[in-house]
Amino acid sequence: WSMATQLAQPRLFDVEEFLRMGELGVLPERGVELMDGRIVFGAGRPWRFSVEDYYRLAEAGILGEDEHVELIEGEIIKMSPIGSRHAGVVKRLVAVLSEHVGRTAILSVQDPLRLGSATEPQPDLMLLRPRSDYYTRMHPTPGDVLLLIEVADSSLDRDRYEKAELYARAGIPEYWLVDVNACELILHLQPSGLGYLQVETKQPHESWTAQALPQLTLRGADVFG
Repeated sequence: WSMATQLAQPRLFDVEEFLRMGELGVLPERGVELMDGRIVFGAGRPWRFSVEDYYRLAEAGILGEDEHVELIEGEIIKMSPIGSRHAGVVKRLVAVLSEHVGRTAILSVQDPLRLGSATEPQPDLMLLRPRSDYYTRMHPTPGDVLLLIEVADSSLDRDRYEKAELYARAGIPEYWLVDVNACELILHLQPSGLGYLQVETKQPHESWTAQALPQLTLRGADVFG
């Protein structure tokens, strides 16, 4: 399986859903199989969905409105349940970011980010370049992102390694990972094809400033309370 699913759990499908995908034309008539809930082809390689296929599955009801999933490198991945500590930190950050940034950026909360033809994660928080339509015409892409934040408890390893690599390759300029268990914030800067070249851990007593938004300086207490 791909890097995207080494730590993440793929969304599994049943036979009825598999057959429905064929009827919709999302899957070819031949060459694909359903094995233990995973759609594979060739020598057991995972089938890659495009973003367009992903939305067709949602429109057809195969992916339910309440399903917590995202598309990562063509694979539909189950997102970790959001615990109360995770949710609380997100709410605290929403309040703090709104106060600091105002109208100089658009605050996006757990919304899709289009990273390519087969990848569309849903980061916990993003600060986006202002746009008059507030991204109603299309989801933001990497060039629109000033700052991306993930909040992690059970998903820490995935956010620290897989998501960091994914965001770096896409060119996201600054990625903050909030570890709610250790009460640490891991800054990722200087994206490259090999990952972020600068990674720094901030403790609760420290402060830090966003590169693209110099008015945004946070302290540990702003994040962890």
